[in-house]
Amino acid sequence: MSNQIEIKNLNVSIADKPILKDFSLELPRGEVHALMGPNGTGKSTLAKVIAGHEDYEVESGEILVDGTNILGMEPDEIGRLGVFLAFQYPMEIPGVTIANFIRAALQARQEEGENFDAPAYYRELYDKMDLLKMDRKFTSRSINEGFSGGEKKRCEILQMAMLNPTYGIMDETDSGLDIDALKIVSNGVNLMRNENRGILVITHYQRLLDYIIPDKVHVMWDGKIVKTGDKELAKELEAKGYNWVKNELAVA
Repeated sequence: MSNQIEIKNLNVSIADKPILKDFSLELPRGEVHALMGPNGTGKSTLAKVIAGHEDYEVESGEILVDGTNILGMEPDEIGRLGVFLAFQYPMEIPGVTIANFIRAALQARQEEGENFDAPAYYRELYDKMDLLKMDRKFTSRSINEGFSGGEKKRCEILQMAMLNPTYGIMDETDSGLDIDALKIVSNGVNLMRNENRGILVITHYQRLLDYIIPDKVHVMWDGKIVKTGDKELAKELEAKGYNWVKNELAVA
């Protein structure tokens, strides 16, 4: 079995407008990859398509998760295969508390007849909240209702930590965070790094990558990856801007 997410020649459109164009990427377990690029290049579209968002038309290509093609699957099926998407703009869910939401998600993944260990669940939940510097009172608050930007992103990382996915897709998790919140969220992601998990960090800015050091950096332009390097590539982008990549492509 191939222990990676493998995206092959993916072509995606919305309302007949092409967005992803022969997009290809491999995200092995045990590695953290950063996907960078200006607005409108298709970064968030990629994240949503991986998660099974129904608004996008996949015209051709494959997305393989450990060898299984997930295109056409429901989001819940994709989640059960070990894929987690942290949203750029997390939704508010009034009336559903954080504790009950995560508990329901975990119970849905249990084998039929398996008992849920509530005391162990709350011990783990509180431990992870402490790591993310979240007040334990948040367990009784509705998902993201009245949360600040930083609190919403911490809640996303908490869900990811509790669900323990094989692959984490972080869609601009740094958006709207001040420097303190950025450090806390980054620390939460770094604590989840291990040889059995692949993480894709989607971002505009190099600053996040000061705290989450990627194994590889990919640059998107016009719906495809046009450049790949290490963390130094992100610093080069910060110094030169994205037009540098555009100009290189024009010369080529």
